[in-house]
Amino acid sequence: MIDIEDQLTLDERSRTDYILGLRKQWSATVYPALVREHAAAGRQATTVDEATEQLRELSLYPWFSHLERVQQKMLWRAAGDAVLSRRETLTAQLETAPGGAGGSLTLDPALPLPSWYTDYDIHIQPGSFYSDAMSAYVYEFGARIVMLRDNDGYKFHTLFTSTALPELPGARRVVDIGCGFGKSTRPLAGRYPDAEIIGVDLAAPGLTLAHAEAEAEGIAIAYLQADGRATGLESGSCDLVTGTMVLHEMPADAVRETLAEAARLLRPGGALRFLEFQATGDPFRDATIIEHAERNNEPFFHDLFGSDTLAMCREAGLTDPSWSPFDERRDGVRPDGWGERTEWHFPWAVLSATKPDAEQPNAEGTEAR
Repeated sequence: MIDIEDQLTLDERSRTDYILGLRKQWSATVYPALVREHAAAGRQATTVDEATEQLRELSLYPWFSHLERVQQKMLWRAAGDAVLSRRETLTAQLETAPGGAGGSLTLDPALPLPSWYTDYDIHIQPGSFYSDAMSAYVYEFGARIVMLRDNDGYKFHTLFTSTALPELPGARRVVDIGCGFGKSTRPLAGRYPDAEIIGVDLAAPGLTLAHAEAEAEGIAIAYLQADGRATGLESGSCDLVTGTMVLHEMPADAVRETLAEAARLLRPGGALRFLEFQATGDPFRDATIIEHAERNNEPFFHDLFGSDTLAMCREAGLTDPSWSPFDERRDGVRPDGWGERTEWHFPWAVLSATKPDAEQPNAEGTEAR
């Protein structure tokens, strides 16, 4: 498979490096300065709404806000130009993707896409992730810069699979909801080599690229175009249901329905694990996350942060639901908290729950902070 970055011209690479450098400066220089300005003002917020009002009064905030929005637009323009200028080559690559790994791709052209999914250019990516055959290539390239090149080589997802997922030596089926272009799904095959691995997503372009790349790597994965709220898979057929950065893209009702579907799919004793974002409890820090969501066309951060997902898990019949902080740099799951960090970063966290055995009573969960 062609890696677009191996094909970049000098001008394209310089453009990409500039955007990456700008994003790093925004995170590691501008954000700490914003925090210092807020601290110097001597005002302590007790709620996110109060902190948001204080944030917007800071003299540095317009620059912080503008830089984030502008560099995101620059990112998608650079990624789009790089990909679309190679459309013919990349299309041919998808059409002649190697097979032989034993995976499959099942698309449903008649699948209705929910309006909450199509009404926004999520992440400000023009046309979002589903609208064009090349949109998955654009997102795959752009996501590397969004994550500051720190997720190259499946780093985040490997940490997730190695630190957050349970030992399941007899696992027969693992389902990844919202698998995108497959970066979250492929590490599951290494973690559970004897299990059937299924990646589910709404977007045909992402699934097509995911399948091609998995086959090229010799990894057998079944990719299925379906709604994560109603996958069509058999009840009680899965040992593990996962999702990575998908719940915050849904309204609250869809989050509830997705968790209920995951519970339906799980066998007794099966596990649910979603790598997501959660409020940290620091009003000022959390205000910057909410504001990020506004600038990045991610309107449902509010729904996830405002939802009692633990109660949703219990309503779906799952036991011991909990949130655990997750350090994407090196540690993975960190039950003792996120730790001190000066740069702006996503508040990663893992939602965990279990499908009880038939005789096991439903248990109350507690939220880890």
